[in-house]
Amino acid sequence: MQYQRIMCLDYGDARIGIAFSDLLGLTANPHSILNSKGVDSDIEYLSNLAKQNNVSLIVIGMPYSMDGSENDRTAVTKAFGEKLALATNIKVEYEDERLSSYEAEEILRKRKVEPLKRKKYLDMLSAAIILEDYLKNKKGE
Repeated sequence: MQYQRIMCLDYGDARIGIAFSDLLGLTANPHSILNSKGVDSDIEYLSNLAKQNNVSLIVIGMPYSMDGSENDRTAVTKAFGEKLALATNIKVEYEDERLSSYEAEEILRKRKVEPLKRKKYLDMLSAAIILEDYLKNKKGE
């Protein structure tokens, strides 16, 4: 059995949500939020985080339009992913992130997290949801 930890990112201009899988690649766990300090600084931070956690794959949520088409954000996200792959020498894959933030917001609302505190958890929970979707889709292949 091949053990690999996957890091998943919900990439945004202001914040990046971070989640990790367990070593078996069965579960997704929210980790943290990185408040962006610029692409180069973010790449350096995420590279170090990936190394510290023995990451063998990085998944980034891809912000397709609701009709499934690409848009300006998908191009920005792909460029970030390519730069991160070069910096880490770790393969980067993409997972459709449509409605992940909505789903995360619903979870936080159902758990009665105060609206002002939701922002603190939203992006990392979104990253975990994206990673869960990725793991489910890979299991079905």
